[in-house]
Amino acid sequence: MSTRPPELIRARPVPRPSLWVAAAIVLVLVAMLVHGLLTNENYRWDVVGQYLFDPRVLSGVGWTLILTVAAMLLGIIMAVLTAVMRMGTNPVLRGVAWVYIWFFRGTPVYTQLVFWGLIGVLYPRLSLGIPFGPEFFVFNTYDVINATVAAILGLGLNEGAYLSEIVRSGLNSVDKGQWEASTALGMKRSTTLRRIIIPQAMRVIVPPTGNETISMLKTTSLVLAVPFSLELQFVTNAIGNKEFLPLPLLIVAGIWYLFITSILMVGQARLEAYYGKGFDDESPSKPAKGMSKRQQAILAAGTVKADPNLEVTP
Repeated sequence: MSTRPPELIRARPVPRPSLWVAAAIVLVLVAMLVHGLLTNENYRWDVVGQYLFDPRVLSGVGWTLILTVAAMLLGIIMAVLTAVMRMGTNPVLRGVAWVYIWFFRGTPVYTQLVFWGLIGVLYPRLSLGIPFGPEFFVFNTYDVINATVAAILGLGLNEGAYLSEIVRSGLNSVDKGQWEASTALGMKRSTTLRRIIIPQAMRVIVPPTGNETISMLKTTSLVLAVPFSLELQFVTNAIGNKEFLPLPLLIVAGIWYLFITSILMVGQARLEAYYGKGFDDESPSKPAKGMSKRQQAILAAGTVKADPNLEVTP
């Protein structure tokens, strides 16, 4: 009887020539694109380099970031308020939240920005006082709602209507047992929401909110409807029209938008990883503390998941 050990089986990957053909086609197309970008003189890369760090362009980048941050802050505040109102038991507050979401989601953001830009035509002055009675404070509308405020209001209120549904879906994703347990412990509804529900809902809320932030960065280009003439797209268009070089200045704006968007995407990924702890990194093969060797062997075999309620035998 032969005692020679059996020969080892050498596994070989299945050949997939179609993948290599697809990769070659993609590489050829990329090479053609790069060649066109570098050799086509109509792109005027010298003009792009000249205006990429122009003080006017940098100022436009700064104002674009200011509008994005301010509008998103207003949108988040409105979204949390309306989401909580819609989840409440007061029918009046639920109706108000529904009408707000219905109106601002049902009309284009450009139309809303035009409206805020013309608010002084409808209401030349604003006042605080008693309805049908004396007025205590009177303001000129355009002294209070200037172009910057109008742009932030138009963008923020519109964004709040969309974020409200995102926040509401995130809050609804938390198990209702969390509410019941906190109520049984005597916690107030506001405390439960702030310390238990919202932290757990952030795992669902953060990804679409990050997408909305990136979208808001580009939506700021519509504030010319107010009109607001300091943001990036308006500034680059003005320079391009003045120099009769619209295409190179569009490329300048595109480069800055891509740069800022890339930073926001990295930040979004970090936030998703932070709030996803305990959900995405669960390893069923990791033994729970206090488990017996038998239970660890069963867990390693992948037949059951770790259960802290398993009976531990010495």
